[in-house]
Amino acid sequence: MVDILLITLGGICLIVGLLGCILPVIPGPPISYVGLLLLHITDRSQFSTTQLLVWLLLVVVVQVLDYFTPVIGSKFSGGTKWGSWGCLIGSIVGIVFFSPWGIVLGPFGGAFIGELLGERSARDAFKSGIGALIGFLVGTVFKVVICGYFVWCFAKGLLTVAA
Repeated sequence: MVDILLITLGGICLIVGLLGCILPVIPGPPISYVGLLLLHITDRSQFSTTQLLVWLLLVVVVQVLDYFTPVIGSKFSGGTKWGSWGCLIGSIVGIVFFSPWGIVLGPFGGAFIGELLGERSARDAFKSGIGALIGFLVGTVFKVVICGYFVWCFAKGLLTVAA
C-alpha cells in the first residue's frame, strides 16, 4: 500500500518536473529527481548509489547552467559585459516580477537594454538579446532532456521488476 502511494507520488513528481522545464516557477529537474528517489524507497526498484549521485550531479549542473545559458548566449552573439550583466539582471527581474513571461523576455530585454546602456547600436543590442533568448531555449532543452531521461529511468525501473 505504501509502495503504491510512493510510486504515485513519484509519477506526479515526474509530471510536475516536466512541466517545470517550461514553467519558470517550478524547478523541474530537482522535482523529477525526487520522483526517482521516491521510487528508490519502494521495494519495486532499487537504483545504485552511483546512479543516484550521478543523477544528482546532473540536476545540479543543469540547474546552474539554466541561469548562465542566457548570459553565454548573449556573449556568443557578440554581447559585451553590459549585455551579460543586463541579461543576468533581466533574468532575475523577469522571474521575480513578470513570471511566467518574464523568464523568457527578461534575458532578452535585459541584454538589449544593457547593450544600449553600454552605447552599442540597436542592431548589436538586438543580436545580444536574441543570443540571450537562444541561450534560454538551450537551457530549457537541457532540462527537458534530463527530465525525460528521468521519466524513462522511472518507467524502466517499474517495468523491469514487473516483468
